[in-house]
Amino acid sequence: MEEEDGKSPPDSAYGEPKKYDPNFKGPIQNRGCTDILCCILIVLGIIAYVAVGIVAWTYGDPRKVIYPTDSKGQFCGQVGTPNEKKPFLFYFNIMKCASPLVLLQFQCPTTQICVEKCPDRFLTYLSVAATQQNFDYYKQFCRDGFHNFTKSPVEVLRDRDCPAMITPSKPFTRRCFPAIKTQKGVVMVGNSTTFDDGRGDKQRNVTDLVEGAKKANVVLEARQVAMKIFEDYTVSWYWIIIGLIIAMVVSLIFVVLLRFLAGIMVWVMIVLVIAVMGYGIFHCYMEYARLKGEAGSDVTLKDIGFQTDIRVYLHLRQTWLAFMIILCILEVIVILLLIFLRKRIMIAIALIREASRAVGYVMSSLVFPLFTFLLVCLCIAYWAITAVFLSTSNEAVYKVFNETQCDFSGNTCNPETFNTTNVTRLCPDATCQFAFYGGETYYHKYLIIFQIYNAFMFLWLANFVIALGQVTLAGAFASYYWAFKKPDDMPAFPIFSSLGRALRYHTGSLAFGSLILAIVQMIRILLEYLDHKLKGADNKCARFLLCCLKCCFWCLEKFIKFLNRNAYIMIAIYGTNFCTSARNAFFLLMRNIVRVAVLDKVTDFLLFLGKLLVVGCVGILAFFFFTRRIQIVQDTTPTLNYYWVPILTVILGSYLIAHGFFSVYGMCVDTLFLCFCEDLERNDGSLERPYYMSAELSQILLKKDADALKSSESQS
Repeated sequence: MEEEDGKSPPDSAYGEPKKYDPNFKGPIQNRGCTDILCCILIVLGIIAYVAVGIVAWTYGDPRKVIYPTDSKGQFCGQVGTPNEKKPFLFYFNIMKCASPLVLLQFQCPTTQICVEKCPDRFLTYLSVAATQQNFDYYKQFCRDGFHNFTKSPVEVLRDRDCPAMITPSKPFTRRCFPAIKTQKGVVMVGNSTTFDDGRGDKQRNVTDLVEGAKKANVVLEARQVAMKIFEDYTVSWYWIIIGLIIAMVVSLIFVVLLRFLAGIMVWVMIVLVIAVMGYGIFHCYMEYARLKGEAGSDVTLKDIGFQTDIRVYLHLRQTWLAFMIILCILEVIVILLLIFLRKRIMIAIALIREASRAVGYVMSSLVFPLFTFLLVCLCIAYWAITAVFLSTSNEAVYKVFNETQCDFSGNTCNPETFNTTNVTRLCPDATCQFAFYGGETYYHKYLIIFQIYNAFMFLWLANFVIALGQVTLAGAFASYYWAFKKPDDMPAFPIFSSLGRALRYHTGSLAFGSLILAIVQMIRILLEYLDHKLKGADNKCARFLLCCLKCCFWCLEKFIKFLNRNAYIMIAIYGTNFCTSARNAFFLLMRNIVRVAVLDKVTDFLLFLGKLLVVGCVGILAFFFFTRRIQIVQDTTPTLNYYWVPILTVILGSYLIAHGFFSVYGMCVDTLFLCFCEDLERNDGSLERPYYMSAELSQILLKKDADALKSSESQS
């Protein structure tokens, strides 16, 4: 009998099937609390997490990230400070920023002050002192308190009261950088290729300023790209929101149509996915043909290297050829899978149709992912804010900077008492300047521990929220399956009933499952960090071992996610603890391994095609809109630096939205599938007792599974 209905032969290693129980009516109501220890642990973890957040918010100061800091550790442009009207940072001698010290301490060994505006002309202190002109203009770039020329020029330059020179500059990221431009291949500042350094030396080349400007901001180009991306978001955010709303509407319409036309919609989805990919192949070929003969289109991707402007790649024939080849491979893979799985697709359609009925009885399940999404966003926001405050909770550290050899160079110092120490006597040119943010207290020493704890708690809580959503949906759909008379035997509010049971009885079990997953994910993050550190190492054995560990933990994470998902379904039905539920779910799946291999994954594949369809349609629409290829709305398209920024944002957001809607169907299918396997074992694999699933689907599953088992046996 067991071979005929498609089940694997009984094996004591995978436990014994449950016996028929006429009194079993679905999710057990009389249940007790499970995994209380883990419940206590997560509560204590949250309390400690809040304490870390309070400490971070007490000592942290995000202004350290937003505003530049002068040599005294004061913020430039901060409201309510003496530098409120001085938003820009000015370097006395930006050429000192070309020193390797910048790369080690991220601070230039030169005096830095806050100014109202960057200089717009060439001037030297010696010329100003000699001619007594432009004094009022020049003194705004001197230290506070410097008002006259009572000192000799040598004393002023020695005491660093004023810069030896100023050059035409432009503000960038609130810092004054030389206004460097290139004219016919010649580097110039203003209209000159040389300048006077203000110290009576010979004329120097502008390229010296270029090197200093490059090192003054190590991530200058990255910040420039980031600013352009930010500008693109500011002018296109409402169009991005419209695109995401369209994705939500399309996903909702698709899910609603699945409720009434499951079979037709699945085949329409398959055809449309093939059509969309086919159009992508056609479009890539047309672009490839259009670029033939154009200047520069035959340059290879290897020759052009990395470019921040993605439009550069779109002018290369090789780019469109690569896109076309990738789409062709994907198209062939999808078509071959559909051919070989054509019989199983019919069964998957029947299961999706049953899932559509379940969703029809539990319509609130379609909006429940929004609750999960909001909780995940709350976790992300708390983690991000805490991380920013932790990273900015250091104190200002001052160090000795000097231009000549000095034994005290790099030592910490106190700017208030620095002039009274022996350092100024032994090293006359040494100064005590702000270096970076740090600290020597226990709090600052163990700050990295707080950051690690912040990341770990984020992973734990995010996985807990996802687990709560899964067990809630599983409980609601299980109540639908085991209701003999639908909807009379179902709770009035299945989602709320299931959510209440999960929070009241199984918070500990959800915390246990999410804790295991969070530990594995944390290990993967640490392995990625080690891999990043070892990229420049020549130890191939260590790199190989690290690669193996990354692969193993990736597989382990996938397995734990699969096991947790099915364990949560058993928790929702029987109310057992996490370990018992995970074991029972695993044994049940192993006893029905044929169905799991050929049915459950086929359904997941079809739902994945649905996500691709939504993403493909919305992505193509966004591409045509932001590239100004839709004539009707061409005038309303915003002007962008990188049009791929909103396109990729819409594509990613569309996938997340589609995943949210289709995850309801995925959880419904998994729950119904597990319940059917349980139901089949309770009924001894026969039709003598009534099944809780529809008779049509029961007959299809039993017949198809028996055919599949006979086919596999004949082949073996």
